[in-house]
Amino acid sequence: MSTPPADDPLDPHDPLSRERAHLAGSRAALRSMREDVESLDIRDVTANWVNAEALTHQIDERIRSLADLAHTPLFFGRLDYLHEPGAEQAEGAEESKGREAPSLQGRRWETGGRFYIGRRHVHDADGDPMVIDWRAPVSQPFYRASKKDPMDIALRRRFGYTGGDLTAYEDEHLTDPTAVTFSGSAGGAVTSKLLQQEIERPRVGPMRDIVATIQPEQDEIVRSGLGGTVCVQGGPGTGKTAVGLHRVAYLLYAHRERLARTGTLVIGPNRSFLHYIEQVLPALGELEVKQSTVDDLVAHVEVRGTDDAPTALVKGDARMAEVLRRAVRSHVTMPTEPVVVVRGSRRWRVPAYELEEIVQELLDRDIRYGAAREALPQRIAHAVLVQMERSGEAPDDRVQDAVARNSAVKAAVKAIWPPVDPARLVLRLLSDAGFLAVHADGVLTEDEQKTILWARPVRSPKSAKWSAADAVLIDEATDLVRRTHSLGHVVLDEAQDLSPMQYRAVGRRCTTGSATVLGDLAQGTTPWATRSWDEALAHLGKQQAVVEELTAGFRVPTDVITYASRLLPHIAPGLTPVTSVRENPGFFEVRTTAADTEVVDACEELLHQEGSVGLIAADARIPALAEALTAVGITYLGPGEETTYETRLTLVPASLAKGLEYDYVVLDEPRAIVDAEPDERTGLRRLYVTLTRAVSGLIVTHSAPLPPQLA
Repeated sequence: MSTPPADDPLDPHDPLSRERAHLAGSRAALRSMREDVESLDIRDVTANWVNAEALTHQIDERIRSLADLAHTPLFFGRLDYLHEPGAEQAEGAEESKGREAPSLQGRRWETGGRFYIGRRHVHDADGDPMVIDWRAPVSQPFYRASKKDPMDIALRRRFGYTGGDLTAYEDEHLTDPTAVTFSGSAGGAVTSKLLQQEIERPRVGPMRDIVATIQPEQDEIVRSGLGGTVCVQGGPGTGKTAVGLHRVAYLLYAHRERLARTGTLVIGPNRSFLHYIEQVLPALGELEVKQSTVDDLVAHVEVRGTDDAPTALVKGDARMAEVLRRAVRSHVTMPTEPVVVVRGSRRWRVPAYELEEIVQELLDRDIRYGAAREALPQRIAHAVLVQMERSGEAPDDRVQDAVARNSAVKAAVKAIWPPVDPARLVLRLLSDAGFLAVHADGVLTEDEQKTILWARPVRSPKSAKWSAADAVLIDEATDLVRRTHSLGHVVLDEAQDLSPMQYRAVGRRCTTGSATVLGDLAQGTTPWATRSWDEALAHLGKQQAVVEELTAGFRVPTDVITYASRLLPHIAPGLTPVTSVRENPGFFEVRTTAADTEVVDACEELLHQEGSVGLIAADARIPALAEALTAVGITYLGPGEETTYETRLTLVPASLAKGLEYDYVVLDEPRAIVDAEPDERTGLRRLYVTLTRAVSGLIVTHSAPLPPQLA
């Protein structure tokens, strides 16, 4: 690894000096790109104020995307090609043309071509690229090239930064058989020091991107096509969340126009988690991706109640979908009377048997209840038009529409196919034992029906104390009535905790699109936690998805993950343990304590280190620990609040720890974390989650005996 000379920072014969000059030139070019956009005058190109507002918004977004973040490296690597890249590589992804991937053909070539790889594309005044977007095909060898397959790369250079200053570089000569090759998780002779430093860099603030450290197996997932769904099983520290977010960024680059029309969505387990990851995509130049929790998606009613575990388990079971389908269809009543339509002096009669045939045909097609209800008056009107044509008249579409709006037809439709309110339907199922028994017959047992019935009847949806599981049922019923809008791509993180009905709710949001499913079966901490990805993907409606497994750990130190993995045989015996690829084994210690003040002492000890600190404890222990911290004047944050260099300690309830990470963690009373859950397996899984939140060091404190599974 090369470092700067001590006395001449801009020596033209020094490689680092030249790289710094290129960085300065690239930053100047980015400023020029931004100034060009800021100087645009749209007064003469907009026809009206609506167009002007839309164009102004687009320009503002473009200006934001061209921001130069002082402490974020503009480029992190360089590729020297042996030969000029082919047209497909040079042009970039098919749908990114015209945005900011000007042709590389005809540029000023050096040997085969030299490309600086960064978070966004930057070009000079002549249109020649100074920095290539990491997502472009020409950048792919930076992540995948090796001695075995150099991908036409002579040299791969990684850059090291301190703040925003370029301070070091590291070279790999991939086509020189005598040169040393660095490796990440893929193996090799020597581990890249810069790669290790970037992975182990202290974390303060929200989650950051991993664009400079993506490994070959991660890059394969990131660059997989839009057409297919990918499920990533990844243990703690394998980078599955980052891979999912970078996959979104890549798909938006490669298929921007399509996804601009259809939309993208990132779904996380809770608001704290979404706040933690919310800066990753903007740092990669993607500002329009929406984020949501599953509860947000199904927020048709206000959730004010909770269910016990047995009740939530039944309500979340996929069999409830059939119960709801039956309940919705039960509103259809077969006609027993004819429909008589009066037009002028003529009366047109559609007999009951013909109406029954129309209704049965709509039921057999199994289309959504609302769509069938809208089609019914047109079908009745068509039957009337057939009679008109037989009598010698020549009615057109306007006549059919008029007949469909006839009062007799409207009355018949209301009687045969009345409107259904999804919330009222679910309310009746949960409060009317007879109604539930009819539609759950052969689907739910009598005991299961009793489990989900409300103890007291409720008069209206507004007065009901809906639970989160009830809201999912209402979402299912809503989709049975009218189709849910489908997006182009959905990322579902921490998927292992979803119930089958929640999977169905997410699947409805991507029926015509694709998904990236991220999770770890060992970290499932709900009573209905996913047992297998095949089962989960079936509920999602993506049975053909490819399941990938990440087992190389980049975040959790060796000693910590080895200790936590003692739990795997008890919580997920079929999973491959994570293997840490970090050279630093990390700091790890188990301490017996007699008072909360000793837990606070451990926090103070870690606060002397650089980076963030998390104090994780069973939810019931949080008030006592908060009081102990306050008593000695230590300020702390809650989950989801952004750490700063002044306040680096976060007090985290175990129930909210999933998906978060801290440089150092104090884990309080493992036994209490296990005992807080409804069963031992769920408790051990919760403990596994909390044990694996540390990036550099972990102190486990306990006064009660440790769970025997950790022995």
